[in-house]
Amino acid sequence: MSLIPSFFGNRRSSVSDPFALDVWDPFRDFPFPSGYSSALSSQFPPETSAVVNARVDWKETPEAHVFKTDLPGLRKEEVKVEVEDDRVLQISGQRNIEKEDKNDTWHRVERSSGMFSRRFRLPENVKMDQIKASMESGVLTVTVPKVEVTKPDVKAIEISG
Repeated sequence: MSLIPSFFGNRRSSVSDPFALDVWDPFRDFPFPSGYSSALSSQFPPETSAVVNARVDWKETPEAHVFKTDLPGLRKEEVKVEVEDDRVLQISGQRNIEKEDKNDTWHRVERSSGMFSRRFRLPENVKMDQIKASMESGVLTVTVPKVEVTKPDVKAIEISG
């Protein structure tokens, strides 16, 4: 259960995630007068808005770490999943801007475009050579299997005497 009210977007990001790029701007949609904008949103150029919008859920099961990313409208060919030698998982890609026709009149543009990239340091107990990725209905799922923990054999020793 989240202690953060729903007007923050129901985000469940971890404060301890050093790679989290979640930036919430409370005034992003505020109707500022012409020439003014939120100080936070003005720090990021418009082409980076897709970076902030690439939301990732990371859960750990007994068998694997599972990452799910919502990437609506993207094909699997437009998304890259890479793992660096030092156990860093990177999910990246690009959402292209829709081509404009000079005869069209835009009334609202809310869908983000541009490059996105999310990086996560994987724990030591993963099988780096068995990572799998799939994409279905605009949701990318990356499964990182965990190394099986073998429990030592416990033998009962008879006590004499």
